[in-house]
Amino acid sequence: MRIRKILIVCLLLSWQLSAQAQKPVIAIIIDDLGNSPRDEQAIHLPGAVACAFLPHTPHAQRLAKLAHQNNKEVLLHAPMQSMHDGKRLGPGSLTLDMTESEFVKAIQDSLASVPHVQGINNHMGSLLTRHPGHMLWLMQEINRHGDLFFVDSRTTKHSVARMVANENNVPSLARDVFLDAEEGEAFVEKQFDRLLKIARTHGYALGIAHPYPDTLKILQKRLNQLDAEKIDLVPISTLLKRRQGSDAWQVSLSH
Repeated sequence: MRIRKILIVCLLLSWQLSAQAQKPVIAIIIDDLGNSPRDEQAIHLPGAVACAFLPHTPHAQRLAKLAHQNNKEVLLHAPMQSMHDGKRLGPGSLTLDMTESEFVKAIQDSLASVPHVQGINNHMGSLLTRHPGHMLWLMQEINRHGDLFFVDSRTTKHSVARMVANENNVPSLARDVFLDAEEGEAFVEKQFDRLLKIARTHGYALGIAHPYPDTLKILQKRLNQLDAEKIDLVPISTLLKRRQGSDAWQVSLSH
């Protein structure tokens, strides 16, 4: 039995060393797409940048199809109620006062409004993502589709969304860095550097940005420099596999 335990530990350590030897990776999601024809600029960013579309927006269908044709992952950017009631959620919004049937119907209609959806992330949601019951409805509906993942945009540190996703075996990630929470090229540059630092430390990192002119300008430049940084830009699905492998190793080692 002792020899077996030693062998298991050796295998796990070998796996860890192999994982550490892998090149760090980042993934980036561009949120809030679909309202403007100018959002097409985000789709033409270099590499596997994921595109998150607000449901029922005038340009979502055309641009989601274009993103898919350009090998970009497509997400539904689901509007969720925030702590700030004055913020307009727009069509397809998910709110605390909905019944389960209303909530599920809203998700289904939103998914139908955006073609080629591979995952869901939340737009706002600092109130709704705190509530396990509503997050359970969301994860159950994701499971009914069978092949979707969930990304918690983490608009509040009190979010339980990823915890509920894990409890319901929904592949999930949480945002590490908002690249453009403040205006200006200098801030985006600083946040991009922070994203790379997290990736070098942990092996992976996920950033969220928006189709602002300053953001797109900096991303166009910095994404083309990733080879020199020895970091890869990968799809969300690839980042999920990297994180799941890391989580599995940590769980195994703790037993």
